[in-house]
Parts: sequence; C-alpha cells; structure tokens
Amino acid sequence: MASNHKPSAARPVSRGGIGLTGRPPSGIRPPSGNIRVATGMPPGTARLGSRGGPIGTVGVLSSQIRVADRPVTQQGLSGMKTGMKGPQRQILDKSYYLGLLRSKISELTTEINKLQKEIEMYNQENSVYLSYEKRAETLAVEIKEFQGQLADYNMLVDKLNTNTEMEEVMNDYNMLKAQNDRETQSMDIIFTERQAKEKQIRSVEEETEQEKQAAEGIIKNMPPEKQVKYIEMKTMNEKLLQELDTLQQQLDSLNMKKESLESEIAHSQVKQEAVLLHEKLYELESHRDQMIAEEKSMGSPMEERERLLKQVKEDNQEIASMERQLTDIKEKINQLNEEIRQLDMDLEEHQGEMNQKYKELKKREENMDTFIETFEETKNQELERKAQIEANIVALLEHCSRIVSVYSWIYKKWSYWKVK
Repeated sequence: MASNHKPSAARPVSRGGIGLTGRPPSGIRPPSGNIRVATGMPPGTARLGSRGGPIGTVGVLSSQIRVADRPVTQQGLSGMKTGMKGPQRQILDKSYYLGLLRSKISELTTEINKLQKEIEMYNQENSVYLSYEKRAETLAVEIKEFQGQLADYNMLVDKLNTNTEMEEVMNDYNMLKAQNDRETQSMDIIFTERQAKEKQIRSVEEETEQEKQAAEGIIKNMPPEKQVKYIEMKTMNEKLLQELDTLQQQLDSLNMKKESLESEIAHSQVKQEAVLLHEKLYELESHRDQMIAEEKSMGSPMEERERLLKQVKEDNQEIASMERQLTDIKEKINQLNEEIRQLDMDLEEHQGEMNQKYKELKKREENMDTFIETFEETKNQELERKAQIEANIVALLEHCSRIVSVYSWIYKKWSYWKVK
C-alpha cells in the first residue's frame, strides 16, 4: 500500500511550532543544514520537528494530499483540513456492516434497558404517589374534623374566659341546631327535587329515544325515493343549522361591537354629533334617490295631465261606489236598529212573566238555602224535643201505672168491706 502514496516534502515549522506541508510562508526562513534520515524508516519519510527544534524527515501520510488543501501565504486562508489518523478501511464488506449492525443493536438494547428501568421507576413512584394521595385525602378529612373540634373548643374557651352564662351557651347551641335543622331540611327538599327532576329527565330521554326509534322505523319502511329525499333534507337541515350557528356567532359579535361602539359614542360628544350628521345625511340621500326616481318616472306634461285625469276619474268612480256602499250600510243599520227595537219591545212584554217566575224561583232558592243552612240546628232541636217528649211520655206512663195500682188497691179494699 506504500506504493500508492506520494512522498511528501518536509513541512516547515509554523508560528506555533506545527509543521505544514507545502512551501513555507514568506515570514519564515527555511532551516539550513543537512536532513538526517532516521533509521528504520523507508526512504522518502521524515519525522516532524518539535517546537523550535529541527525539522525531521518526511513520513508517508495515510491519506492523499489534494492541491485544494494546500495552505496559502499569510495574506490568504489559514490551515488545511487534516485527514483522520491511521489507515482506513478500503472495502466495506459484509463483516463491516455486521459489526456496525451489532454496535447499533447493542446501543438500542442499552437504550431499551434504560427506558425500561425508567418506566419501572415511574410505575413505582406512581403507585407510591397514589397511596400517598389516598392517605392525604383521609388525613385531610381528619384535619377538617379536628379543625371543627378545635373551633368548638376555642369557642368554649372564649366563653369561659369571658364568664359567659350557661343559658347563653345553650341559647347559641339551640339557635345553631335550629339553623342546621333548617338547612338539613332544605337540603333534603333539594335532594328530593333533584331526584324528581332526574327521574323526569330520564323519562323524557326514554320517550325521546322511543320516538327516535319509531322515526327510524318509519324511515326504514319508507320507499327508497322518500328515504333519499329525507337524507337530502336531513343534510340540508344540518348544513342550515351550522350556518345558523355561524350567523348567530356573527350576530353576537356584531351586537358586542355595537354595544362597545354605543358606549364609546355615549362617552364622546363629537361622535354623537357625527352620528347625528350621518343619520341626517342618510335621510337626505334617501330623499334625493326618491326624488330622482320620481323624476325618472315622470313623463311629458301631456302624459302627466292624462294620467292625472285618468286618476281623477278612477277616484270619482271609487268615491261613487263607496257612497253607494255607505247608503247600503246605513239602510242595513236602520233595519237592524228596527229589529233590535222590536226585540226590545218583545222582551219587555215577556219580561213581566219572566220576572215573576224569576222571583218565585229566587224565593224558593232562598228558602232551600236557609233550610240547608239551618238543617243541622233544626234537626238537633227536633231531636232534643223528641227526647223530651219521650221522657215526658215515660214519666206520664209511670204516673198512670202508679195511679192505676192505687185505684186497684182501693177498689179491692172497698169490695172487701162491701162484702163484709
């Protein structure tokens, strides 16, 4: 392989002591004296000199020197691109690629092992974090309970330090208990209402799902032409809904912009005057456009005269027809007034009988109302009177029985004495 390399010349010492190939710069004088060839080196090679020392013999380079890499003088570029040290592989065979592949595989395996270790560490940290988080939740609940107890104890200590009576403490306790009971009751009511609303929502969702299924069944049973038309109308509806959403967003943005502009105008007198001037200008421009349109629509004087005469004739005919209609309406009104008067007279004739019947019915209704209102009272009175009469009857029957027994005894005595 040494025959492929060209023998290089001796490299002069640079300013830093490093030898460069090629001719020496103008500021450095080449060394004098004979160049000693080192033993054990092939001819044509030499050793580079050290800093400030003599230049050795030139050696065989591992890479070929290109002319483009030669350094120039002090007025040009500095240095050259040096090649890699040592010999390089000339043929990239199968063993080279296998070695390269093995090195890459080893690098990948090391990286995979590193990532697996990191994943295991992360999983361990995650499990520990979850356990710590659960423990922190339980400890937070305990802390809240202890804080509540501490607040109660602090309140008791304050009450004891301020020599508060037990009645005041009991009153505060009762007041807080009543407040808690009210809040508990309201929470229960809200909870029941929430459950009822959720139940209602579920029923509505079920009904909606049933209606949706029924609609899908109807659509499936429809002929193909109507199904295609339905799909087209559905897509059109979705498209229109999207357009509606975009237009609504634009409307909202425009309303916000309008409100901001109105607020700016309200805080600026100059802008208010400008708005008034713009409105007046718009009115004048519309009036101008209207006058221009009227001028364009107007014809010659003769045509205008004929048009006005024609319009007057049409107006006269319309007035005459309206007058005829007015007279007909007046006649109908008079006829209806006469009918109403006749009906009033008939009503007045029959009103006496109706009033009498009405009075009788009203009186009967009043009697029935009074009877219904006093029914319980009269019933109780009648029952009391009935009980009293029954008691009197019993007393009279007892009295009669006693009298009869007395008379029977007297009669027996009298008959006995009479027999004697």
